[in-house]
Amino acid sequence: WRVADYSRRGVFHLGQEGLLVSNREFERWKSWVHHYTHHLISRRASLLTLKASFDLGDRCNKWSELLSHLLDNVHCRDLSHLDLNWTFTLFEPLDLRVHSSSSSHQDSITKMDQVASFQELLCKLTHSCPRISKMRLHFDWSDLSVSLLSQFQQLRILELKYFWVFKLVTPSTLQALTKSLPNLKSLTLHILVPLRNLGISYTLESHSLEFLDVSPSRGLVFSCLKLPALRELRAKKIVRGITLDRRTRLRIQSRWPCLYHVLREGTPKLQALNNERLLPTWRENCHSELTAILEQSCYCVQHLDSWLW
Repeated sequence: WRVADYSRRGVFHLGQEGLLVSNREFERWKSWVHHYTHHLISRRASLLTLKASFDLGDRCNKWSELLSHLLDNVHCRDLSHLDLNWTFTLFEPLDLRVHSSSSSHQDSITKMDQVASFQELLCKLTHSCPRISKMRLHFDWSDLSVSLLSQFQQLRILELKYFWVFKLVTPSTLQALTKSLPNLKSLTLHILVPLRNLGISYTLESHSLEFLDVSPSRGLVFSCLKLPALRELRAKKIVRGITLDRRTRLRIQSRWPCLYHVLREGTPKLQALNNERLLPTWRENCHSELTAILEQSCYCVQHLDSWLW
C-alpha cells in the first residue's frame, strides 16, 4: 500500500478528463472514491505516491476535506511523488444543473475557492510530507503558493502547469522559486505571458538544475540564465496569432537578447537543445543545425522576422 491513485478508475473511460457522466454513475464513482480512501486508511497505508484529480473548490463534494482526511490518517512522511490536478474533478454529473437553484453549483465554485483550498492542502503537505521529491501540479503563482512550494527542499523534479492563464508571472517570482530549491534537477514550466505584458523577459537561476523544458510556455523569453549545471533545454516559439506593425514589433523585440547569447553565457554544460545534440564547438561557432533550432525557439529580431505572433 505505497500508492494512492484516485485517477486509476479513469482507465475505464480511456483516460478522459472532466468526463460528464450520469448522476447515477457519478454517485457510483464518488462512492468508490470514499471506499478507496477508507481502504487506504484501514490498511494503514505508507504512501510513497499520491495521484489525484479533484476540484478542490467544490464545496458540495468536499474533495479538499477528503484528501486532508487521508493525509491525517495514513503514513505519508515518506511520500515522494505528488501528481495533483486541483482544478477539476475526474468525473462530473451530466445533469448537475438540472437540480440547481438560480445560483448554480458551478457558479459557486470560484477560482479563489480553488486557490484557497489548494494553499491549505499545500500547507498541510509541507508539514506531513516534507520529503516529496517529484511534483506535478497546476500552479497559481501567488506569493503564498510560491512561499509554500519553496519549503519542499527535497524537490528534484517539478512540473508547474497553467492555472490562471491571464495572470502575469513576474520575473522576480520565477527567479525566487528556482533559487529557493537547492536540489532541483528537472523543471518543466507551462507559463503564458499575457499579451498586454509582451516585452517582458525573465532571469532563471539555479546551481542544481540539469533539465529545463519551457516548450509548453507561450511568450516566455529569457534575458539571462545562470544555470551552471544545465545539460538539456527544450524551448519552442509559439505564434500568438496577433498582428503587429513593424515599429511596434521591433520596439518589443529590441529588449530581448538572442537565445544563443543567453545560452553561451549562462549554460556552460549545455549538451542538447530541443532533443538535438550540440556540437562541442557550439559556443565558438553557431553552426547551421543550431541556427535551424534557434529559428524555432528564439524570439529575437534575428530569429523572428514576422509581423504575425
